[in-house]
Amino acid sequence: QVQLVESGGGLVQAGGSLRLSCAASGSIFSINAMGWYRQAPGKQRELVASITSGGSTNYADSVKGRFTISRDNAKNTVYLQMNSLKPEDTAVYYCNAYNVVVAHTGYRYLEVWGQGTLVTVSS
Repeated sequence: QVQLVESGGGLVQAGGSLRLSCAASGSIFSINAMGWYRQAPGKQRELVASITSGGSTNYADSVKGRFTISRDNAKNTVYLQMNSLKPEDTAVYYCNAYNVVVAHTGYRYLEVWGQGTLVTVSS
């Protein structure tokens, strides 16, 4: 079974920084893409940033220049460095892994989600 465990959320003042981490556990052969989504109260879940196994990245316009996604393929871990945080960044942040292949069996998970970590930015 593959699980994603997030850490690093918390309360920060506007203009501050936080770093989120997400580690995938289980017998994993490969993960195509990993990313971060967020969901604010009363709003739909939205993509924040994603990164492929080859290192190609994609960002929401609202976080470009402020957030940086990175990945350690050997550790099956993805990070989100968030700088210059704004109150509108307040949300539950979810880690996502796309197209996960399990070692030895070749079983494929199309998507795996973490449990979410709360980021609160005060003004």
